[in-house]
Order: sequence, then C-alpha cells, then structure tokens
Amino acid sequence: MFSKLSIIGCGLIGSSILRAAVEKKLAPKISVHDKSNQVMEFLKKNFSVNTCPNVSEAAKDADLIIISTPLSSYKEILLSIKSSLKVGSILTDTGSAKKEVNKIVNNLGLKNINWIASHPIAGTEHSGPAAGFSSLFENRWCILSAADQVAKDKIENLKKFWSKLGSKVKTMSFEDH
Repeated sequence: MFSKLSIIGCGLIGSSILRAAVEKKLAPKISVHDKSNQVMEFLKKNFSVNTCPNVSEAAKDADLIIISTPLSSYKEILLSIKSSLKVGSILTDTGSAKKEVNKIVNNLGLKNINWIASHPIAGTEHSGPAAGFSSLFENRWCILSAADQVAKDKIENLKKFWSKLGSKVKTMSFEDH
C-alpha cells in the first residue's frame, strides 16, 4: 500500500496503528519514533520495525507520515520533519482538533506535501504502547479532512489505509469537522 510508513508517537493510538499495519502488511518498511525512551525500548523489544532515535529520521522517505502525539507537540514535530518530508507524501495525524492543526500546517508552508487530517474516533480508557491492539479501529469511524488542492488519489489512498485498519471512513471539510 505504501513503500514506507512513519508513525510518530506510539501511545495507544500510534501503537494500535503500528500493530494493525504490521499484521495486515500495509508497508514493507515501517519507521517509528517516540520522545519517550521507555516507549522506544518497548517498541524495540516488541516489534521488528525501524525505531528511529530522532523524528526527522523516522519521517525521511516515508510515503505516509502519521503524527499520533498530543496537539501541543505538533509544531515542534513539523518543524523537525519539514526538511525530511518526501515530495508527494501524505502527512496526517490522529488528533480530534483540526482548526488549530490546519493553521499550524498551513503556516509552515509545506511544499509538495499532501496534508490530510485524520480523526480516528477510537480509543480506550488505557494509554501507552502496551495498551494498543490491532483491532482498535475496526467498525469505528475515521473522519478525513483536506484542502481542495490535495490530489484526490492521495485522499483515496489514505481512505484505503484507514479502511484496511477496519475503519469506516468519511471525508468532511475542516469547517464541518
């Protein structure tokens, strides 16, 4: 589906995406990064994926980059990966707030990147990478939002990705979301 998938932030949501992507073989190369050393050790111990010591290395050459961290860290992450983003790649997230994220992304002037916001409506009362499970997204909604200039085939690719994770996918404007 994608040559390289990058997951930044591997708590409940990020590690669940990781588990499902590995289980369903959605990318031959998967790179992950988390700012927590404990989380990185957990990932190294439990997954055969590329655990990257820094966020820009994780994003380098990825076709799909998923930011699955608290909103407060987005700007720092985006500034760190900006020069590592592959032309034509899809950049998405897993947060519920879209207005502020969209403003941050637009203000950075990311060129030749397809920013498509994702909001998987899934979760549990537990947190952290050990709480993740591959079926978290099954029969759960995932809302996608993108600007009009984003290529339709990129939106379709991201829809397919979330569908393969088990989600029911709906597109919605940033305003409606």
